[in-house]
Amino acid sequence: MRQNTFKKKIKKGNSPKRGGKNLFTLIEEKLNMTGLFGEGVPVQFVPPFLYVAMLALIYIWSNHSAENMVRKIEVLQREVEDIRADVTTLEAEYMLSSKQSEVAKKIAPFGIVEINEPPVKVRQKK
Repeated sequence: MRQNTFKKKIKKGNSPKRGGKNLFTLIEEKLNMTGLFGEGVPVQFVPPFLYVAMLALIYIWSNHSAENMVRKIEVLQREVEDIRADVTTLEAEYMLSSKQSEVAKKIAPFGIVEINEPPVKVRQKK
């Protein structure tokens, strides 16, 4: 088998050190969780933690969608109120324009006048 000539092998004990501390080493020093977790994270606490995290995400999503729905309902209620006001105004204008006196005023320029006498019934003799 051929040797790998592209990658350099890194020895486990001799990692190259950079000058100074990086962000993660500072966080590790400040939080010092070795007393709480020991050498690693206890595996027995991972499923309950994931379950609680999932419930928290569902709760946040549900609350967010409910607030969006409330906002949409308020916008639609304002639109309904505006349309209701427009309909009421149009109905009032229609009722005014369909009065007999208003119709007579509108057709007066065409030379049509209102009859003051009641209509006469014409009967045919058999």
